[in-house]
Amino acid sequence: MTLTLRTISREQHLAFIQSLPAASHMQVPAWADVKAEWRSENLGWFDKSGHLVGVGLVLYRQLPKIKRYLAYLPEGPVINWYAPNLDDWIQPMLAHLKQQGAFSVKMGPPVIIRRWNADTIKRGIQDPDVKRLRDLQADYIEPRAFEVADKLRRMGWQQGEDGGAGFGDVQPRYVYQVPLANRSLEEVHKNFNQLWRRNIKKAEKAGVEVVQGGYQDLPEWQRLYEITAVRDQFRPRPLSYFQRMWTALNTEDPNRMRLYFARHNGVNLSAATMLIVGGHVWYSYGASDNIGREVRPSNAMQWRMLRDAYAMGATVYDLRGISDSLDETDHLFGLIQFKVGTGGQAAEYLGEWDFPLNKLLHKALDIYMSRR
Repeated sequence: MTLTLRTISREQHLAFIQSLPAASHMQVPAWADVKAEWRSENLGWFDKSGHLVGVGLVLYRQLPKIKRYLAYLPEGPVINWYAPNLDDWIQPMLAHLKQQGAFSVKMGPPVIIRRWNADTIKRGIQDPDVKRLRDLQADYIEPRAFEVADKLRRMGWQQGEDGGAGFGDVQPRYVYQVPLANRSLEEVHKNFNQLWRRNIKKAEKAGVEVVQGGYQDLPEWQRLYEITAVRDQFRPRPLSYFQRMWTALNTEDPNRMRLYFARHNGVNLSAATMLIVGGHVWYSYGASDNIGREVRPSNAMQWRMLRDAYAMGATVYDLRGISDSLDETDHLFGLIQFKVGTGGQAAEYLGEWDFPLNKLLHKALDIYMSRR
C-alpha cells in the first residue's frame, strides 16, 4: 500500500475526524487555535486511489534563536496504528516534518496497552506489596500494542519518560475511563462503589443542583479553579486560555466543549469542563471551593456529566489522567481513589515517543528542558 502525505485544509481534516467513531480532542483542527503559541499544520495521508485515510494535527514550537522546530502531535496522529506496514505511514511524516525544519518529533499514539478493572485496583490498594498499577496483573492486554511499540523502536523512535522532555503539556500515560457502550445507566450506577452512591444521594437530599454554564460563566469557573490551584499547589492557566478554548472549540462544533457547575443554595461549589469528540467524552478540568464539601457537589456533578454523556450516545466517559501509584502516602493517590469509585477501568496508553531528526539539537533541547 503506497501512501502519500501532504498538507490538507482544516475542512478536510475536520470532515475526516467527523467520519470516525471518535478521536482525541487534541487532534481536532480547532486545538491549534487553543494552542495559539505554537505554529500548526494539518497533515493528510492519502491512499493510491486518492482517498484521505489518516490525519494529524502538528504543533510546531520554535527553538530559541534559531529557525528549527519541535514538531508535536499530541495524542496523534489519527492513523491506522495496527497497519502491518506502519513504516509506510510514519516515514512520509518524518520526511515532511524534516522538510518543515523540525529537529525533533514527539507524538502520542492513541493506542491502549492494558486495562485494569476497579475491583483489581482495589485489591492492589489493599495489598502492601503492590505499589504501582504495573505490579498488578492487567484484566485486559492488547497484544497488537506491543507490536506497535516494537515497530517504533526498530524505526528509531525513543520512548519518552513519563512526564518526558519537550515543550508540550505532556499527555497522561495512565487514564481512568468508564465504558458506556452496551451498558444501561442502572448498570453504570450499580458499579459505583458504596461511597460514591451514598455521596450522590447525599447531594440530592441536600438539594445540590447541577447546571450547565456558558462563555459568560468562565470568570466564575476561573474563581473556583484558582481556589483549587492554591489548595493543590499547581500553577493555574489564565482565564484567557479557557475563553480561547471555549471560542475555538465551540466555533468548530457547538457541542465540543461544555461547562458544568454544582451549586447549593445558589452558591457554586464545584465546576468542570467537558470535551466531546464523537463517542468519546472527557471530563477535562475540574475545580472546587474549600467550602460546602459536606454536600458532595463533585459527586453530583460527575454523575450528571456521565448521564449527559450517556444521553449523547457516548461509548466512553473519560476521567483523564491518574498517576500509576497505588501507595496511600503518594500525594496523587486521592485522585485515583476518587476515580476508582466510579467502577470504571484504568487504561495505560503507549505513552509519548520522540524521534530526533537532528541528534545534536535534540540533545541540546533535553539539557535545556532539564535545567528549567
